[in-house]
Amino acid sequence: MPHCLNANVHNVAGVIANSIRSHGVVDVQSIGADAVNQSVKAIAVTRSFLAAEGASLSSQPQMVDLDEGDMFRTVKRTAVRNG
Repeated sequence: MPHCLNANVHNVAGVIANSIRSHGVVDVQSIGADAVNQSVKAIAVTRSFLAAEGASLSSQPQMVDLDEGDMFRTVKRTAVRNG
């Protein structure tokens, strides 16, 4: 999934939907409150995009510690799948 800083929620939802169509699952990662908020919105919009095709999405959020060498960050990672 590309970095989507300040991206339009509907555009991000389109990327997520296309990834799910192609691969059946996508991991959406967010760092920071604003990014988490936008990712939740994008997943909700993706659900409505794919519902028209008969898809039923499920998501599994988790918090993951990311080691960036000299610092650790907590990332919200959400696996989104069809079914």
